[in-house]
Amino acid sequence: MLYKKLEEDMVQCYLCAHNCKIASGGFGFCGVRQNIQGTLNSLVYAEAIVYNVDPIEKKPLYHFLPGSASFSIATIGCNFRCGFCQNWQISQVSKRSHPFRDKRDNPEEVYELMPEKAVEEAKRNRCESISYTYTEPTIFFEYAYDTAKKAKEAGLKNIFVTNGYMSKEALETISPYLDAANIDLKSFREEFYAKNCKAHLQPVLNSIKLAKKLGIWIEVTTLIIPGQNDSTSELSDIAHFIAGVGKDIPWHISRFHPDYQFLEEKPTPIETLKKAEGLGRKAGLRYVYLGNVRDAS
Repeated sequence: MLYKKLEEDMVQCYLCAHNCKIASGGFGFCGVRQNIQGTLNSLVYAEAIVYNVDPIEKKPLYHFLPGSASFSIATIGCNFRCGFCQNWQISQVSKRSHPFRDKRDNPEEVYELMPEKAVEEAKRNRCESISYTYTEPTIFFEYAYDTAKKAKEAGLKNIFVTNGYMSKEALETISPYLDAANIDLKSFREEFYAKNCKAHLQPVLNSIKLAKKLGIWIEVTTLIIPGQNDSTSELSDIAHFIAGVGKDIPWHISRFHPDYQFLEEKPTPIETLKKAEGLGRKAGLRYVYLGNVRDAS
């Protein structure tokens, strides 16, 4: 799905903005899609590394089915390389490097969770939605797509918790079944995305605008990292961009804590979060929330 064949058994993937060109036997940037003799294969279909029942507010979504439970699933892999990732143990694993190339090699490592079973589990646990989360759902698109279709048929809603780096084609393809998304807007500077995520800013901005246009309910999250994306000018730019797309879009300002490759960094001062909150409200945003804090009053 969402790739084209090139000469000499090469393929080009256009699930996400990396648009990887992959030689036969090679992998995409995500590490979970492989070109096998001119056919691009997903290596993680129905291989859930984790599934859980979460409050929908944990996504975070505060204005979509509030107070409900969401059945959350993920596979390994990601199309970003964020050194501050808080789920790096599963997002930064790939089929290139992962020792268990097949779930039968280690049944405790991953769980076979076919789409119909995911829907069944969601219903059994009285969830109102299925969230594709923890890692980046774009990289397990076929699995998410098939599950979302079955979920919709069963009366469930579908949610992406995403870095927003999917292609226009991917977002349009799943949009009939995708009801809501929390999209990370990690920075408003190209150099931040290039250095810290090995990606680009503009595709994320495009996804936010397109999701809004397609009628998908969106909320935006920014993890504020001291010295990286916490300047007044940048936070103001983020707030004004979101407000330009829609002043009713909730902005979740999340507090950074040291993790993965950013262990030497300091946690975000509460004062910085409050500064961002003020800038958001000044830009006209109606809903601004502080996250990863016990008490910011």
